[in-house]
Parts: sequence; C-alpha cells; structure tokens
Amino acid sequence: MMTLQTTRYPRTAARADNLQALESEAIHILREVAGEFDRPVILFSGGKDSAVLRHLAARAFWPAPAPFPLLHVDTGHNFDEVIEFRDRVASHHGQRLLIARVQDWIDDGRLTERPDGTRNPLQTVPLLDTINEYRFDAVFGGARRDEDRARAKERIVSLRDAFGGWDPRRQRPELWQLYNGRHRPGEHVRVFPLSNWTELDVWNYIARERIELPSIYFAHRREVFRRDDMWLAQGPWGGPRGGETLSVRTVRYRTVGDASCTGAIESESSTVDEVIAEVAASRITERGATRADDRLSEAAMEDRKRKGYF
Repeated sequence: MMTLQTTRYPRTAARADNLQALESEAIHILREVAGEFDRPVILFSGGKDSAVLRHLAARAFWPAPAPFPLLHVDTGHNFDEVIEFRDRVASHHGQRLLIARVQDWIDDGRLTERPDGTRNPLQTVPLLDTINEYRFDAVFGGARRDEDRARAKERIVSLRDAFGGWDPRRQRPELWQLYNGRHRPGEHVRVFPLSNWTELDVWNYIARERIELPSIYFAHRREVFRRDDMWLAQGPWGGPRGGETLSVRTVRYRTVGDASCTGAIESESSTVDEVIAEVAASRITERGATRADDRLSEAAMEDRKRKGYF
C-alpha cells in the first residue's frame, strides 16, 4: 500500500496547467476511441502507467463505469505485490479482468521456454491470440514517448496489421487532435493516451489524484544481486549465477514487469513526495535504467514492436 501525503514538491501554476492539459488530452482520446471503436480494451499490468490510465478511464466516463475491460498478459514471473494490487484494483472497481497467462501457452506447446529464463519476449503471442479471440479492435496501453526512441516515433493511435505488427512507414499524421482509426478486417490499433506525458508528469498526477500503487514503487528492503549494472531479484527465472551474490539492499522499482529483466534502484524514497524529487533529479528514463530487455540492442524495443509487442 502506498503512503500518501500532501505533496510538498514545488507546484507552480504552469505545472498545474500542464497536468490539466495532459489529463484533458487523455480523456479526449479515451472518449474518441469509445465512440469510434466497437471492442476496446485496456492493457493493465498493475504498474504506475496502467494505474493512471485506468484512473483516467474512470474519470472520462463518470458517473457511468468505464466501458472497457482490463487485460493483463501475465508472464508468471511478476512480482507478488503487483499481482495482488492488480487483482484488488479490478475487484474494487468492478472491472472485468482478462488474464492471458504465458504459462498456458508453454503448457500446450504454442510457446517454448527460453534458455535464459526470461519470459518478457514471450508475451507477444498470448497478447495477439487474445486480441484475436475477443476481437478487440482498439488496445489501450500506458506507453509514453519519453521511455524509448521507438515509442517516441509512434503515433497516439497506431495501426497494427493482421499479424499485430507495427510498420513505421504506415504512421498517419495526427494534426489538431484528429486521430485516424480506420483499419481493415483483421487489423487493430494500439492507443496511447499517455504518449505526451513524462515520468515526472505521471508521478505529479499520482500525487494530485492520490492514486494507489503497488508497494514496490517505494523504498523497501529486498534480497537482490548485481547483473549488468542492475539489482535483480532472485526467483524461478534464474539467478544468482556464478560470481553473483545475494545481498539485502534498500531499493525501489521505477517500472514493473517480468522480474527476470526488471531491475531495482537503490533508493530511500518511501513517499510520493520523495519519489517526485528523485525522478526530477534523474537524467535517464526508467526503462533505460532498469529494463534489461531494452539493452539487447539499440533497436530492441522497435524490433519487438514490429512483431506485435506493446
């Protein structure tokens, strides 16, 4: 459970106006998609960005319930705190939660476990299969342009072909908040209402709206080991290996995902105020700092997106 306090981080009128503008834009996008598409769904991992996205959807359609179910592609290697939060939030708000478990695809032979133990790259097939099964035509995600160069290139409403792939050459202009959702049978779009937000915007909005988050976003003691300049937690995905030793550190997570490739940072920030100050001083994005899957190559994210990744 997160600790909420009145934010003491300096709030200028410009910062408040910026948050209001970002919120208004995101709500406009959510409503546009609800009006134009038949079967939208929100990707909900239990992370901070998807928590903000779910909150915005609730605000966009209040007092009616948000007209979108939630979908989580569960690798089976998630942090316990995040899964508990995911289930509790969906239950509390009465939202339908669909879970595509990677383990099910491994068990029936549609996927094969990777030698390195990570399941993050295995999420794509369950995601596309679930989109096809439920005939979702618009899939909301919490991705932001400041996270990665591949995401910076992507439109707010991004077309995916019949195989779920993303082609940068098929990007459409989005002038004056006009979003083109046209697609052929079998195709769908990914929609990113938080595209223009930064990590600091997200945290300032969490503070303003008092949005609950999983406890691992705040400083806590955890057994971790060092690999590739990141603090990783041990688990069924492997580690520590030869030469790697466990130690207890005070850490927190800037982003959450498959635990095999999501690192923690050493931090004493235990409140929203302290996290905001820490993020404001940071000079590297959360994915750049703590996601091993983005370090495989300079085009790692773009390569995954071309195959249907988030």
